[in-house]
Amino acid sequence: MRIVFMGTPEFAVPCLERLVSDGHEVVGVFTQPDKPKGRGHKMQFPPVKEKAVEYNLPVFQPTKMKDGTAYEILKELAPELIIVVAYGKIIPQDILDLPKYGCVNIHASLLPRYRGAAPIQWCVLNGEKKSGVTSMQMDAGLDTGDMLIKAETEIGENMTAGELHDKLSTLGAKVMSKTIKKIIDGTLEREKQDDSLSNYAPMLSKELCPVDWTKSAEEIHNQVRGLSPWPVATSVLNGEIYKLHKTEKIGKTKGEPGEIVSTDGGLTVACGDGNGVKILMIQAPGKKAMSCSDFLRGHKIEVGEKFE
Repeated sequence: MRIVFMGTPEFAVPCLERLVSDGHEVVGVFTQPDKPKGRGHKMQFPPVKEKAVEYNLPVFQPTKMKDGTAYEILKELAPELIIVVAYGKIIPQDILDLPKYGCVNIHASLLPRYRGAAPIQWCVLNGEKKSGVTSMQMDAGLDTGDMLIKAETEIGENMTAGELHDKLSTLGAKVMSKTIKKIIDGTLEREKQDDSLSNYAPMLSKELCPVDWTKSAEEIHNQVRGLSPWPVATSVLNGEIYKLHKTEKIGKTKGEPGEIVSTDGGLTVACGDGNGVKILMIQAPGKKAMSCSDFLRGHKIEVGEKFE
């Protein structure tokens, strides 16, 4: 099948790889413009562009989708189907209507739950026990189109958003492959979304990072998992801001919220519900993340000191 692929981050790469390995004719790859990165502000390709270049596929990086340029390029490419995976741009109706089979989006949640830009992170932040991937026939709304195929997966108690991201990225490629096969076979069934069951997963901001130790151990543990690897939960100890990369829940503890109650194998901190969390991976200001046991070898932290 003649397919145009639209995607930008690492999450979308397995889908592009699968399109090629399934033998589809990928006639073009649309991705976000290159961005300056690092201290030298060197222009860096998005991960999808890197992969497309590796495959010698034509790459297009329009800054706007609505000025008619992208439409003209796509008209020339004449795809039968457009696959969209974390592209990061709103696709106008004239483009949605262009291919014979429309545009199919691979979304990293079990729709209609977690529509929006950060479904993986919010799923973990909210302590969900399962997530998944949904393929969806795109319409003009935000993740509101008819659902095509769903696949779900368990979220482990200590799984971070980064780990779930990798799991769903692989699962997404399988869902996409299955969806295209059913389009070709003419066996694809569409299911309308029930808007009353939907919730929204907005972009993450650094305002979500500071830990409130008066909350329950469960909530704090979910916050740390959901914000790892970015933007990362933070807490202040002795006037310095530390990043908390990994924790585990501990049972009942004695101590005020934020108080360090043990330094055995990590920093165990009392939470507002009388339970504790053990910090397993921490990052001091200006340093790299390290295991808490390594951190404690170089830093004298006493029981009774308090995170704020």
